[in-house]
Amino acid sequence: MMQESPVSRRAVLAGGAGLCAGLAGCISTSATPPSQAGGNGSGGGGGNENVPTLRLGGSSTVFPIVDRAASFWGTNAAPPDEEYWTPGEYGISTDERLADYWAGQYGFDATEGETPPIAVSVELSHSGTGLENLRKGRLDVGNSSAPVKAEFPELEQAELSKYTDHVVGVDAQPIVVSGAIAEAGVEKISAETLKGIYAGDITDWRDVPGYEGPKTEIQAVGRAEGSGTDTAFRNNLFGDSNAPIPGVDSRKGQNQQVRQIVANSDNAIAYMALAFVDDSVSTITLTFDGTEYVPGENLAEGGYPLARDLHCYTWDGTSKKEAAFVRMILSEYGQANFVEGAGYATLTDERQQRQRDKLPAPQQ
Repeated sequence: MMQESPVSRRAVLAGGAGLCAGLAGCISTSATPPSQAGGNGSGGGGGNENVPTLRLGGSSTVFPIVDRAASFWGTNAAPPDEEYWTPGEYGISTDERLADYWAGQYGFDATEGETPPIAVSVELSHSGTGLENLRKGRLDVGNSSAPVKAEFPELEQAELSKYTDHVVGVDAQPIVVSGAIAEAGVEKISAETLKGIYAGDITDWRDVPGYEGPKTEIQAVGRAEGSGTDTAFRNNLFGDSNAPIPGVDSRKGQNQQVRQIVANSDNAIAYMALAFVDDSVSTITLTFDGTEYVPGENLAEGGYPLARDLHCYTWDGTSKKEAAFVRMILSEYGQANFVEGAGYATLTDERQQRQRDKLPAPQQ
């Protein structure tokens, strides 16, 4: 939407510091029912301190998947529950509660009532932080929107091999622009032009095909260095996860912050995770190798250059409590409710099975 008073690049950058503070109360959640979630990262589990805790953290892109899964898990709903737990719809035959069923596959006994056999806590940062905290033993699962090798290219193979990869979904990063830019005629952009903007070679919207407005400086927004979204963007578009992109005017640590700065500007362009796009920003088509990739239509198809896998890493193998939670996400039930439910593309049946085969075999 065209703003009444234009916001300059520098004015937006000057005001950006307050965006992170606005998210300070939303950096972690626990596996309690959604109506009770306190957001304090204390671990959840219905207040029962005798159950083990599974700690997840990292990527803001993967966060909606695991946070939604943790919220469902925390209800430990009894079937049939139309909102949380309808196992029969997914070929699951059980009368057990939700978390009791998945944890029970790995030998965890059900507790009395709604308390899950495993408490689940989810923290929000970005991919590099999550993977580093996993390596240091601060987390059980590190969420990442880029492969660990791309995040830590300096690590020796011996240490990289200790990261156990579980792909849980697929994200196709759309390109978004401020409403004023879309109204000025920018409905699509070529990969070459996009590269020119982030390389710093194109700095005015008048040099972008389709733009019919006045001279307007381009504000190129990027994710923080170390975030999986930034790593994937460089790797997918420039062919190198460490490719310099000097055209970036500001970097934000989380997708929510990227969305807010684009929405509050009249000259911005950005790349962001699909699940965080809403009506406050305008998505545009990306043309690549002769194909037009249209948001909402074909971004999840093979060939889109900004598609990337979403990962839940465990360290040096996968424990039973880790496997119980990850297996739930990799089930047909989990893909529908947590991956598709968060706005991402689900794995194909074949990929789901391959990922489940990497987990320890269930006991039942």
